[in-house]
Order: sequence, then C-alpha cells, then structure tokens
Amino acid sequence: MGGPDRIEKVYDYLVRIMTDTDMIQLPFMQHKMGPWIAKKRTEEVQKKYQEIGGGSPILKWTKLQGDLLCKELDKISPQTAPHKSYPAFRYVDPFTEDALAELEQDGVEHAILFSQYPQYSCATTGSSLNTIYKYYKKKGVPKNIKLTLIDRWPTNTYLAQAFADLIKKELQHFSEDIRNDVVIVFSAHSLPLKAVNRGDSYPSEVAATVQAVMQQLNCRNPYQLCWQSKVGPLPWLGPFTDEALEKYVKQGIKNFVMVPIAFVNEHIETLHEMDIEYCKELAEEIGIEKIRRVPAPNVHPLFIKALVDIVKPHLNLSIGVNKKFLLRCPHCVNMNCFHSKKWYSEVCT
Repeated sequence: MGGPDRIEKVYDYLVRIMTDTDMIQLPFMQHKMGPWIAKKRTEEVQKKYQEIGGGSPILKWTKLQGDLLCKELDKISPQTAPHKSYPAFRYVDPFTEDALAELEQDGVEHAILFSQYPQYSCATTGSSLNTIYKYYKKKGVPKNIKLTLIDRWPTNTYLAQAFADLIKKELQHFSEDIRNDVVIVFSAHSLPLKAVNRGDSYPSEVAATVQAVMQQLNCRNPYQLCWQSKVGPLPWLGPFTDEALEKYVKQGIKNFVMVPIAFVNEHIETLHEMDIEYCKELAEEIGIEKIRRVPAPNVHPLFIKALVDIVKPHLNLSIGVNKKFLLRCPHCVNMNCFHSKKWYSEVCT
C-alpha cells in the first residue's frame, strides 16, 4: 500500500484507499463517499504521522530491503545480473504504474513481481496484482519482458527464523524467573468478516506464519494471534489486539511481547498503533507491568536471506505462477479478480 512520507500527502493517500473497490467496498456511491470519509479522517491521521516523525518510513525500508536483496542476488547469480528492485506502491509514490514504466525504460528482460505481503489477501496482494493487470491490459506486455510472480510466502523458514530471533531478543528484557511465561501476542491487520467468509486465505496464512515462528522457538511461551486496525462499523475478524490485552490483564497476566507478524517493515501500524496506542497508552491505562514490541524484520540478515531464498528459484524462469493464486475464493464476486487471474495464468512464464 505504501505510506505518505509527508503529512501533506495524507489526504490523497486516504482518497486512493477509500475509492479503491478492490480494497474497500462502501455500501453506496463510493466515488463520493470515499473522498468524504478521507477528508473527515485526514486531520486525525496527519496527527498520527506527526507523532511518529512526520511521515512513513516504509519507502526507506523498502528501498534498503530491495538493495540488499539485489546485492546478494548479484553474488549468487552473476549470470542474471545486474539485479534491480523497483518499489511499487498502491496509494502513494512511487506508484505501481510508474515502477512498471521505469523497468520498461531500463530494458528489463525478466520482471519478478514480488509481493511484500508474506500472507496473501485479496485486499492487499490481490489488489496490487489487479493494478498490474489493468496497466498491462491497456498497453500490453512488452515482447522483450518475461513476467513471473511471487504472491505469498507465509512459511518461509528464514522469515520464521528472523521473527524468532527478534522475539528472543525482546524476551531477554524480562527477568529469568518469568521469561518463559511471558505471553507472545502476535498482531496482524484484521479483515472484514465478509471477506473471511468469502474464502480469503489471509487468516489461515497468518496463522501458518505464527506456527512456523513458534516451532523455531520450540513453543516454550504461551502465545495468541490477535487482530488490529479495524475500520468502520462492519464486523471484523477478532479477537482485537487491544481487547485481548485488557482481558489478559483481568486474568492476572501482565507481561507481554507483541509481534507485528504480518508487517515486514516499520510504518504507521507498528510505530503508532502498536508502540503508542497499545504499548504506551493502553498499557498504562490497564496496568500492564511490562510490554515489549518486537521490531519489524526491516533489514535483519535472516529476513534478507528469506527474500533471497524466495527469489532465487525464479531467476531461471523455472517458476511462473503459483496455482493457489489462480484459484479464486469460493464465494468470489469480483470480476476484476477473475480477469486478472486468467491474465496471469497466460502471461507468467
């Protein structure tokens, strides 16, 4: 999705989200309701970005991750070098369309479309891939470019190891006598229940990542998967992270480590929602004794190793597209999804 690096970009960012029917389905007149909601929320959201330094660091981290990935790929696969990363955001620059135009100008021969959401959702990866489909549907894929697709990677071993290593480091801040009893709260962006009931695979894939991480930790701590960032009045997937923390404190549990399990770099939901709203404000309000937040993987060496591990099989064009991606949700009603998946099945080598 990207994130505004300056507060002046917040309104346009919100408008693009609120008018994207692949991301959000408003009950009526979305082209008018979306901008109205964006305008109502802009000041509040700007304030949050101001409190984390004036903008989102997501582009900074994405560029660093891409640079480190390509540096390693140049070493292990000189025959396909030079490698270059093109950040492609949905709702703020650098936009997906601009990234695709740039790689064509650079004469790229093989483009690996690499979703940076480890767990697939129709609203996130699906929406991003629909945008790429719409771009090439209008102008056609250049004949000299081959496309392959990485649509999800929830159980990659190095990804799980990176999170496990980060959790171990945070647990060291608790005294040895309680360390193994600290509750690990895995938190991910929630999803409207109507999307879950359509068959969106996101909840199960997030849970799979949690299990992979806990296996790396030998399951020695109690843990719970929770959900954050609910927007609007419709029912969303729970339990919600803030409510879970409140209920655990009432049960007498007062030591926690929070893990942003679906986020690969720092942004508004880690730096504000988790750090300020949960670990500071809520923790003080409900009487948590100690709460630590695990950093997002960012440029952790094991995370970069995960990226390399995922991309490497695509370099020789032996993998085109994951068949799971081509399977629509059982109750899918989005014709963009139908046409997009059909197109990917035809163009990905």
